[in-house]
Amino acid sequence: MRRAGGALGEGVLAAGVAAVVAGVGLVAFGTVQWPAFNSSNVTRALTTVGQVVALAVLVAAIVLVRMDKWPWVAKALSWVGISGFVTVTLGMPLAATKLYLFGISVDQEFRTQYLTRLTDSAALHDMNYVDLPPFYPGGWFWVGGRFANLTGMAGWEAFKPFAIIGLAVTAAIAVVLWSKLIRGDWAVAVAAATTAVTLAYGSPEAYSAPLVLLFAPALVLAWGALYRPAEPAAATAGGWGAVLGTGLFLGLGAMLYTLYFGVAVFAVCLMALVAAGLALRERGKAVRAQRHREKSMAVPGRWRVVWPILLRLIVAGMIAGLLALTVWFPFLLKLLGGTIPKSGTAFHYLPEGGSQLPLPMFDFSLPGVFCLLGTVWLVLRAGSSRRAQALGIGVVAIYLWCLLSMTATAAGTTLLSFRLEPMLYALLAAAGAFGFVEGARAIYQVLNEPARMPLAAGVVALIGAIAFSQQIPHVLANEITTAYTDTDGNGERADKRPASAVTHYRAVDAALLEQTGRPRDQSVVLTADTSFLAIYPYYGFQALTSHYANPLADFAARSAEIKRWSTLKSPQQLIEALRQSPWRAPDAFLFRSSGDDYTLRLSEDVYPNDPNVKRYTVTFPKSLFADGHFRVTDIGPFALVVMRP
Repeated sequence: MRRAGGALGEGVLAAGVAAVVAGVGLVAFGTVQWPAFNSSNVTRALTTVGQVVALAVLVAAIVLVRMDKWPWVAKALSWVGISGFVTVTLGMPLAATKLYLFGISVDQEFRTQYLTRLTDSAALHDMNYVDLPPFYPGGWFWVGGRFANLTGMAGWEAFKPFAIIGLAVTAAIAVVLWSKLIRGDWAVAVAAATTAVTLAYGSPEAYSAPLVLLFAPALVLAWGALYRPAEPAAATAGGWGAVLGTGLFLGLGAMLYTLYFGVAVFAVCLMALVAAGLALRERGKAVRAQRHREKSMAVPGRWRVVWPILLRLIVAGMIAGLLALTVWFPFLLKLLGGTIPKSGTAFHYLPEGGSQLPLPMFDFSLPGVFCLLGTVWLVLRAGSSRRAQALGIGVVAIYLWCLLSMTATAAGTTLLSFRLEPMLYALLAAAGAFGFVEGARAIYQVLNEPARMPLAAGVVALIGAIAFSQQIPHVLANEITTAYTDTDGNGERADKRPASAVTHYRAVDAALLEQTGRPRDQSVVLTADTSFLAIYPYYGFQALTSHYANPLADFAARSAEIKRWSTLKSPQQLIEALRQSPWRAPDAFLFRSSGDDYTLRLSEDVYPNDPNVKRYTVTFPKSLFADGHFRVTDIGPFALVVMRP
């Protein structure tokens, strides 16, 4: 436990250093008027320069560790290098835009809306529906909201800096965690490898990427907690520090991303099963050995062998459960109060990637070769390395989850296995780093230890790191481009081209505030332009799609009610229908105007089709609002209809 306390203190220090590095870097990037990434190669070139500098700092840290000189300088350099690498890899390509990867489009719209909601209020609340607790864990978004409050930014504007700083901080913490599990120089190299692949394949989901960065070391920690072969009693504290760390990681997963939490729990439970099997096998060997001894010794029973493993698993689960309640409690309380979910299609998505097993080790690419090296190392060292055992069980758990997800399609759902690819990449990258250093050492010994072999291996590793790192912006090209082509909350496009209808949102907001006379968070707006709700914290009557809608909101019934309203014949019928709505009725409608009608573009779940969302138009005759109870204001392409008190 003393080591756990030391690691915690070092982690806090590393997080502070990383936050400063990332914050200063982003501010520095923002002081220059850069050209857009999608129309110039300037920021791409500067990204490469920054990556090389960051990798050089990491190399310096590794050299100092190997020389056993200035340990705290080496640690500081590793934290600065890894956080600088994250900052320049994401921050420089996005330097000329206020938006994060994928802008405010599709999934990122829902995430931005959540951050805007929790920026407006620290109370946990559904991002869209009034009077409902959140269904999706709010941990990342709650902290992001406090960051936005601290910096004076709107939620949508805080998304980018908070995401990048959060990833930089987590990467530095990963270095600390690895350094407590393996030798220091290896820790820096392995953390750098997992960070690079996470940025390439996991960074668009900024709230889940921290779990990807920590997944590999957390599995090694969990294996140390659960599988403890016979050792002198005085040589260990019983692995309870590792149990605490495992529980904290699982709890963090529950607070950030339910899917990854489920996968992590599945992997840890699989570890416990394997550990119990190995313990029972050792007991069986002891029992057989007793038969050949003249003087027998007591052999513990099966339950006594398995119980310590189960106890550690239970304790880790209790720690995780307590942390999970900090974000899950409001929703669970609503369920216990008798509210039954009437809808929920979060698992109704099966893209092509979810219909087959991900096998990155057979991609003809640099990361593919690295993953193949990791796979070979996992197999070769499965019987002798606890690191390989832990990472290998994690890889097996992911593939089992993928198979279960594909099997679940027969029951009309999935387990969203396609979203696990970043986790798989991170595990195989960690294994690849171990495979490289151990393979280089084996070659070094086979060649009778030539003097320049370590230098040659280091140069190859550095060149490979640079080669992959400079390709990360290319991997993220679509996500980066969208951040420049989307119109931000200020009504501007970062590529300086004509903005979309979003440019009228500010006028819509001003009209709503003036006509309702209420704060934003006290009004419910029915609109199909839900990016308006991602920028301003009004509540929505209906969500963008059912897949991100709260199951307690009854998405399908709300859509049916909206369609029913559109078929009414008079304003009086509409007013009466709104008064009798089973949910709080809209205080305002934000339509698109089309001739003699107002239109809304709604969506419905069409799983198992791919795409899984069908868009359709609901048309309201303008005559339905020709009454003194409604105030109609035309703003650009929009028609704002506000209910008069």
